[in-house]
Amino acid sequence: MKSKIKKSPIALAILALLIEEPMHPYRMQQLLKERGKHDVINVRHRTSIYQTIDRLRRDGAIAIQGKKQNDGKPELTVYEITDEGRTAVFSWLREMLSTAKQEFLEFPAAVSFLMLLTPEDVIAQFQTRVSGLEDKLAQIDGQLQTAKEQGIPRLFLLETEYQRDVLAAELEWVRSVIRDIQTEKLQWNEEWLRTIAKKFTSTDQNEGHETESGS
Repeated sequence: MKSKIKKSPIALAILALLIEEPMHPYRMQQLLKERGKHDVINVRHRTSIYQTIDRLRRDGAIAIQGKKQNDGKPELTVYEITDEGRTAVFSWLREMLSTAKQEFLEFPAAVSFLMLLTPEDVIAQFQTRVSGLEDKLAQIDGQLQTAKEQGIPRLFLLETEYQRDVLAAELEWVRSVIRDIQTEKLQWNEEWLRTIAKKFTSTDQNEGHETESGS
């Protein structure tokens, strides 16, 4: 029977932390930030953590262990993982690691329609992106160097390594598109786009008419 527990990166992070020990949401957010998980999982807003915790509790993946005093402030609710939650997190991990899935991100979507801009405009936007990617790569390289100097085992830096390599590949690809536009290996204008659109639209319509006629 398929688990009713809804999978998400935040849910995975919460359950993984609770495998270590029971804890309250504020502690979860602290640990995720301290360990750099906020670079690969969107946990910047505590609201998303609380919403995921509520859902995991409704689904039976976690349960309230008790309350913890908080220096005159409202008590903190401490959660623990259930057997169902433990089963789910290991199942998710195996699936996420073994199966490549299509993710619908903003950048590929924008790339698929970049011809709406002029080649010169695309170059300008891509050059801005290159600058941002270079800054991010420099930041990650600094983090990895610091971690190496501190003797942090590679096992705990794998997601940072992966993020760096993905960014490096994207940077090289963006630069290659800029070069091809600048050398006119890649060019377009409104007239050319209309011709191409008409050509392929006409083909699709003719195929549709032929199919209808033959039916």
